[in-house]
Amino acid sequence: MSEREPETSEEPFVNEIEVRGLIVGAFQENCWVIGNRRTGEAICIDPGEQADDILHMASEMGVTIKLIANSHAHLDHVLGVRGVQSDSNAQFLLHEADLDILRGTAESAARLGLTGGMQVEQPPDPDHYIDDEQKVEVDGVELQVIHTPGHTRGSVCFYGHGVLFSGDTLFKQSIGRTDLPGGDYNQEMSSIVDKLLMLPDETIVLPGHMDQTTLAAERAQNPFILQTLEQRGVQPGERRTPGGLILPN
Repeated sequence: MSEREPETSEEPFVNEIEVRGLIVGAFQENCWVIGNRRTGEAICIDPGEQADDILHMASEMGVTIKLIANSHAHLDHVLGVRGVQSDSNAQFLLHEADLDILRGTAESAARLGLTGGMQVEQPPDPDHYIDDEQKVEVDGVELQVIHTPGHTRGSVCFYGHGVLFSGDTLFKQSIGRTDLPGGDYNQEMSSIVDKLLMLPDETIVLPGHMDQTTLAAERAQNPFILQTLEQRGVQPGERRTPGGLILPN
């Protein structure tokens, strides 16, 4: 009797995941929607403003926003939360350490002169709090929460499907500012080097502002990362855990 040949599918592999971004608001903030084309469900990350445009982008993708996951609560990342939520009934997720910042959004907008003489509607409180190593998921999309304090105490990044949504923690050849209330430079660099650089080098980084990058590019070119690695005595190309263990590349 001849051996049975393994069964193969003639259907081509199709990536169900789609990610699209939209630059919104006066601060040119990147809002991201990651959705699953098969299930039609999506997560919206950092709806800073222009809720109608964000919802239109999701509609073009063929997905419905089920969760709003915020990297932090600065006003340029949250002014669109209420609009997206009111149309989609999506649950709003945020780290609890940023709640005070969130609740001061309207006051901050007025202080910065962003109201145009009109009152800014305060974003809603989160439906749920998120923390390190938790999962944020809808049908067909799963992201890991990485708590990355430094830009704010409650800053987080979201990782999954080969992509890191880095908020204002990590930018292309730069980092988020740490001179605002709750900011801490040393803490931010620890978040980046001890947590984010432990992810695969090929990870695509989609930040809260400016262009996308990869972790490999930032490890090799980001001056803040290079300075911190040099201070720690890490050689170019090495990957070390916070305890000093050298990991294979």
